[in-house]
Amino acid sequence: MRLRSVTVNWLIGVFAILVFRGLFLTLRLRFHTADKTNPFAIEGDDRFIYCVWHDQLLIPIFGGKHRHTAALVSQNQDGGFVAAGLRSVGILPIRGSSSRRGAQAMRQLICESEGKHIVMTPDGPRGPRRELSLGVIFLASHTGRAIVPTAFTCERSWRFGVGWTDLLVPKPFSKVHLLTGEPIHISQQADLRSEVTRVSAAMLAVNDCGNAWATLTPSSTADAALTSS
Repeated sequence: MRLRSVTVNWLIGVFAILVFRGLFLTLRLRFHTADKTNPFAIEGDDRFIYCVWHDQLLIPIFGGKHRHTAALVSQNQDGGFVAAGLRSVGILPIRGSSSRRGAQAMRQLICESEGKHIVMTPDGPRGPRRELSLGVIFLASHTGRAIVPTAFTCERSWRFGVGWTDLLVPKPFSKVHLLTGEPIHISQQADLRSEVTRVSAAMLAVNDCGNAWATLTPSSTADAALTSS
């Protein structure tokens, strides 16, 4: 029975990847990024920790070509499905959990992600939705890597409930906005809970900006483009 379940999940995963790849071929992607923080760019020697809300995760996975990206993935069966999907788009999945055996998972992530950007969903793996946990702050303070706040918004989209959160799925042929904020450095001596507040505020600001881009009317797009980086 378990073998059948694994096989069915694998087939569902392959089908989903093909569907999403086809969907993203129809989309118009617009990047609004701080200097040298585009995760899909080749240039630049800095490696960052990209902070991505769970509900927006689909867009950065399929929104460009990953050349040097790693992500922390749960060790359960669902995590195996996610890991296979990430590997298929060029993202190195590192199996662990920020909530169970957290210190071990962090050490593994630091070791295996050398030379790669790290993508973390700071409101996971169990929520609450869009509430930043200490894990990403701890990782930044111990690696010296800066945290890059992100936002991913669409002019037209669906939202599907997935457990404790939902999933943002762009509608075909819609315009999608991919944003990054200025990198945030966390010192080892920093008060982690205060830094949670600071990074949460940065995530909120970038998402507000993304929502503004997504709701622009066609007549205002040209003027607004002058402020895009």
